[in-house]
Amino acid sequence: MLENLIDLIKQHAGNAIINNPAIPNSQNDAAVSEAGNSIIDSLKNMISQGSGHDVLSLLQGQGGNIASNPAVQNITGNFVQSLMNKFGLDQNAANGVAGSLIPNVIQSLVHKTNDPTDNSFNLEGIVGHLTGGQGIQGILSNLEQGGTGGIMDKIKGLFGAS
Repeated sequence: MLENLIDLIKQHAGNAIINNPAIPNSQNDAAVSEAGNSIIDSLKNMISQGSGHDVLSLLQGQGGNIASNPAVQNITGNFVQSLMNKFGLDQNAANGVAGSLIPNVIQSLVHKTNDPTDNSFNLEGIVGHLTGGQGIQGILSNLEQGGTGGIMDKIKGLFGAS
């Protein structure tokens, strides 16, 4: 999954990273990798903190405008911090890079995940990677154990379960 995600990021990295004078060409690959790490780590953290339903909703394309989605904002914020800490970008430059890259990558990820003719990503594979192999059932089990009945019913509804 990570390799496919890095390829997807590279497809969108043109102006945000590759042609951006704020990021030296010698650090382009590292910045692309950091974008991938930010996406994966942010989604893993959301799941571990009990927001698995938000991750599932995002990956299923629910929730409207990608850029205003709380999960995407979280990923973008984490990537901004990484750009500032690891590459020395100032806040404005980091916001510009992350704001132009992350929503586009996530939009493509969501599209590819939900496209039955594209097998580069699938929901179960992504969630399995994020949960260490537990998959969607792992998220649902964690929610059940947490006593979040209303949320549990909502998530089951995403999969047609009753």
